[in-house]
Order: sequence, then structure tokens, then C-alpha cells
Amino acid sequence: MDASSNEGRPAVSDIPRRAVTRTAKLATLPLGFAGRTALGLGKRTIGRPAEAVALEVQRRTAEQLFAVLGELKGGAMKVGQLLSIFEAGLPEEIAGPFRASLTRLQEAAPPMPAATTHQVLAEGLGPDWREAFAELDDRPAAAASIGQVHRAVWHDGRAVAVKVQYPGAAQAVMSDFNQISRLSRLFTPLFPGVEVKPVVADLKRRLEKELDYVDEARAQTAFHDAYAGDPDFLVPAVVAQSGNVLVTEWLEGTPLAQVIAGDDQELRDHAGLLLFRFLLSGPSRCEMIHIDPHPGNFRVLDDGRLGVMDFGGAARVPAELQWSIGRLLRIGTLGDPGAIVEALREEGFLAPDGDVDPEQVAALVAPHAAPFATERFRYSRAWLREQTARGFGLASDMRPGALARQFRLPPQYLAVSRALSGCGGVLCQLEAEGPFRAEAERWLPGFTGDGDPDGNEEAIA
Repeated sequence: MDASSNEGRPAVSDIPRRAVTRTAKLATLPLGFAGRTALGLGKRTIGRPAEAVALEVQRRTAEQLFAVLGELKGGAMKVGQLLSIFEAGLPEEIAGPFRASLTRLQEAAPPMPAATTHQVLAEGLGPDWREAFAELDDRPAAAASIGQVHRAVWHDGRAVAVKVQYPGAAQAVMSDFNQISRLSRLFTPLFPGVEVKPVVADLKRRLEKELDYVDEARAQTAFHDAYAGDPDFLVPAVVAQSGNVLVTEWLEGTPLAQVIAGDDQELRDHAGLLLFRFLLSGPSRCEMIHIDPHPGNFRVLDDGRLGVMDFGGAARVPAELQWSIGRLLRIGTLGDPGAIVEALREEGFLAPDGDVDPEQVAALVAPHAAPFATERFRYSRAWLREQTARGFGLASDMRPGALARQFRLPPQYLAVSRALSGCGGVLCQLEAEGPFRAEAERWLPGFTGDGDPDGNEEAIA
């Protein structure tokens, strides 16, 4: 057993997990926002351009938001990880200084002491838990939002990752979300065009599943079986699971966050294409999709494969939904305003009796379909900022009859939307170029326009 010293580490009592402490920290967000807003209004009155004021409010919001969320585990940390995916959509004046801190937010959090880790292992694997391991490093290899991972050697000689959940994580997560759901409007200055409130609500439901390691082990096993022997991907096998402990095979490789920070564009393109392929192929291969595509969950292996971790947020995508997603993407690439409006109504994205301008709808949809309208496409931060600004323009027009009042996100699309939008954000961080249209043709049955999921030949082009 490789025991390590606790010197220099925070004690359990030092980690802000109690509800009153966490609530107080989260409460600093609206107070700070009010101060920034007053500052902005004051500067507008002395002639500063509105754009400059908005940028300063955005910068100050980012400083405080990530400072507070970065100190917390549980739900607040998880929301910080999610929002960091959209970093590529921020103006460069904001994104540049925070890129390194966002990467750290995705990859790390303060660890808990070894004694607490041992207690969780004993509760999960039993009083003789030490016999299951030939070695265990008490120093966490990674610390995330609701748990941390230790490197170990299983009793049969396999290198394994031991994931242990923080004591009280479930209570902290729910407390955070009760606070964050009431403060979600404060994220708007930082991420204009992103509807944070429904995203946070969906994240809360998904996080309840992530707290269940039984469910996560089941999902990871399904992905492992579906991708066994695949030349492009490696999903570690589940070795053991009990209580708040999950043991899987160890995954070695270069963290995707490190690839993003590097300057090897060929590697960036390769990693981006594999990430996109994994997200799209999951529903076809096991009727599930990985919906937490932040960079901390992926590694590029020495042989070029993409290693995938953390399946707590996996969601089911049945065949009929796969076909509908492909159909919507294809119709979006055709540029036919009438067909776009009809398809969006059928899938529930538009109010059934709302009066919309098809040309306006098509103009809004076309840029999002751009990656699938050409043989090759390059995702970029500039492109994402343009789409973010376009979405902000739509969302800010709430006049009676405005297009924003006609759009909605059907519940069956929430998980897929989160996965694809998160993937798009990472691709923009990578500035990845590739044949993304070909991937849609390969993995989404409705994209080819061959017929509906019941076998009816109904061309859509």
C-alpha cells in the first residue's frame, strides 16, 4: 500500500461544503452583479460607449463567477465545468485571460484527506477493502465536482482508477442547484444567447443520475461492450462497483485540455473529429449518448485513439429520435425555408399555431447547419462568437409575435442538445477542421433522407 502524507492538504472542515457556507459564497454573485451593473450605468452616463461598458461588465462577471464556482465542489463546480465549455463563444478580450483558469476548473478541484477516502472505500467495498488492491496511491490523480479518482493496482495486477464520491456530495449538489436555479439570470452577461436556466434545470436532473454509481457502471459497461476492439476509441472496463465507489481500468493518455492548449493543429483536428464521431456513433451503437463532453473526460492515447471516461451523464437515444435528429440536420442544410419551418413544427421546436417568417427562421437555422452543408468545415472561436451573438439578438427580442416567443426546446432533445452544443464548444476550442458532414451521413439514419424509422421510404430532399 502506497500511503502518502496529508501535509499541505486541506482538512475536510476546510473544504466549503456546509450549506450555510456554500449559500453565503453563492450569495456573493448577485451582490457583485448589482455592483457591476451600477458601475456600468454610471460609466454610460459619462459617455463611455455601450459596447465598452458591456464588455467591462462581462469581464467583471467572469472574474467573480469563476472565482466563486472554482472554490466549491458539488453542483456549483459542475455548473462551472459546463459553462467553461462555452468559453470559445466569449469575446477574445474576455476569453484569453481566463482560458488557463477554465482549463484548471475542468481538470481539478481540492482533494479530500486520505482518511476520508479510506472511510468511503470501507463503506463501499467492505472492511477488508485493502485486500482488493495490490497498491493504492492515496494522492488523488484527479479531483472533480462530486468525487475524486485515485490510481491503483487491482489484486490481479491491472492498473485501475478508483473513483470515490465526496461524503455529503448529494446534499451539497442539491443545495447548490436550489441556489443556482434562482441566480441563473446572472450568467446572461457572461454568455449572451445561451439559455442558462433550462440548461441548469436539465443538469440538475442529470446530476442526480451521476451521483448514482450503479447507474454509471451500467452505462460505462454498455459503452465498453459496444466499442470493444474499436480502432478509434477506448472505453475502460468496469472492474468493480459498490456504494459510492467505482473501479475501472486505468486510462493513460494526453488530456484533451492539454491538446487544446497546444499548437499541434493536426492533433487538434484528429482529436476533434474523433470526439464528434464518438458523440454521433453512440446512439447508433448502443442507443446512448455521452452528454458531458468537457475536455477533462477525454484522453488522446499514444496510438491515436480517443479514450473516454465518466459515463454518469449518459442518456438513452432511441432509434426514432436518432432519425429525427438526422432529418432536422439535413433539412437545415437544404436552405428550404418552408421545409425547415414544417420540420421544426413537427418536432415541437416551434409553437404549432405561431405565425413565423420562414425566411427569418431559415436565416437563424442555416449557420448552425453549416458544419454539415459542406464536405469540410472548420470550427472556430470566431464562428461560435458569431452564432452566440446571433442567438443573443434573437433572445433579446421579446416583443409580441417575435421569433424568440415561438421557439422552445422539446424535452426529448434536452440531453442530445446538451451533448452536441458541448461538443461544438470543444471543437471551437480546438479550432478543429474535418469532414463532419460525412460523420452525420454515417451515423444519423435520417440525414441520408432514405426513409423514416418505421421503414417508410419518404425522401426529404
